[in-house]
Amino acid sequence: MSDSRFNRLNDRELLHTQAFIDGAWTEASDNAKFSVIDPSTSKEIGTVPDMDAEDTRRAIAAAHQAFGTWRKATTVQRNSVLSKLSKLLAEHKEDLATINTLESGKAIGEVEYAQSFGDWFAEEAKRIYGDVIQASSPEQRYMVIRQPVGVCGVITPWNFPLVLVVCKVSAALAAGCTVVIKPAPETPYTALALAELAIRAGVPKGVINVITTSKHIKEVGQELCTNSLVRKIAFTGSINTGKHIMQQCATGVKRVLLELGGNAPFIVFDDADIEAAVEGLIGNKLHNAGQVCVAPNRIYVQSGIHEKFSQFLVHRLKCLRMGNGFDDEVQIGPMISEHARRKVLGQIEDAVKRGGRVLLDGRQKEVDDPSYADGFFLFPTVISEISADALVNREETFGPLLAINVFSTEEEAIALANNTNAGLAAYLYTNNVNRIFRMSEAIEAGAVNVNGGMALDAATPMNGVKESGIGVEGSKYGVEEYMNKKLIAIGIEN
Repeated sequence: MSDSRFNRLNDRELLHTQAFIDGAWTEASDNAKFSVIDPSTSKEIGTVPDMDAEDTRRAIAAAHQAFGTWRKATTVQRNSVLSKLSKLLAEHKEDLATINTLESGKAIGEVEYAQSFGDWFAEEAKRIYGDVIQASSPEQRYMVIRQPVGVCGVITPWNFPLVLVVCKVSAALAAGCTVVIKPAPETPYTALALAELAIRAGVPKGVINVITTSKHIKEVGQELCTNSLVRKIAFTGSINTGKHIMQQCATGVKRVLLELGGNAPFIVFDDADIEAAVEGLIGNKLHNAGQVCVAPNRIYVQSGIHEKFSQFLVHRLKCLRMGNGFDDEVQIGPMISEHARRKVLGQIEDAVKRGGRVLLDGRQKEVDDPSYADGFFLFPTVISEISADALVNREETFGPLLAINVFSTEEEAIALANNTNAGLAAYLYTNNVNRIFRMSEAIEAGAVNVNGGMALDAATPMNGVKESGIGVEGSKYGVEEYMNKKLIAIGIEN
């Protein structure tokens, strides 16, 4: 490895620079590699195989072969393996966090959340039930059983490189499926570390496979979506990519689980606790430098408290520290790439061009530690008096830009909140109980978080409406996504 900070790992065997197919560490068929970049320094930290469609077919074939055996494993056996894997996640929490921070830049804190999904789905493996249906004829008996769908392609993003892999993979394995994981090229090492732990947990070879790619992303994705041996795709990413995946999967009538982009409204009424609302906004918006699909995107503050809210927000933001995720005193880490950073800068410029008033200009702020001067950092920017047609109000802002809009009435707030093609999450601050119910029911989103509530728990369902996705992750419904229902009708003599 080219980055000496990997030396801080307690268990160096967690760090792999090869892909994982059929229980073995392997290179790309043409031995091609690509670089992994630390976003806090913009420097290379290592390389991994740059795999193509041929390599993907190898992984799919291995998963298909393993499915014949894994699908027959009892629920107790699946529970045992998944419980061991979850325990290993906890035991290696520090090392997983180190790998995660080096390749994503984010502050340590994702591993425990990931482990909660491992624990949850290990137990859900024991709760796969069927049904008996009362027949209308005395000569008939009806039973419904649930069976795994088969090989699943798991395509995950860089912003939660461990949580989203564990959530999808543990649900799939609990159901009896096998998987081919394609992590984001920005964050492959976390997924490869999970594969190492899977070996130690006793996951049979071929059940979990990890292919890494950068140059061949499109052809690898197409192979996963169109290969007849793959029966489901689980994807987290942008709306446009999700639509493309749906189109490709349609050729083979594949099932899809899509958790796509959001454009979450953050609504604050006059009667709300302003300080609590500001703290809630900062915590939810700036986690991972704003690079979270459920992060507040469009901020709507009622006219009576707009100025006070804005002033307190700016005051609190000025107290935050920006830097590398290894620093315990840092609240804001780097963005994942210069491309991502420039997109947010473009949204800021667009908002200002359309008359927006800059209350805090993060473009002028430099990182405190000069050794990270070349990193992809951007301090939070606050803009008020935003035009309705500004980019920040029309598209997802994946970064630390806080755009404050003003509203007057409850009806106006609902109309503004729902004026989007996305519907992943929403945030509401008010002390009026009746309004809480009215707003929560009227807002078109998969989750509404009220007065600091946050629907990010393994026990709760996560799903989008509108163009924000199809299917459910987490909760008791999560395993259902990876199973087929089969009716068995039996004729008997009466």
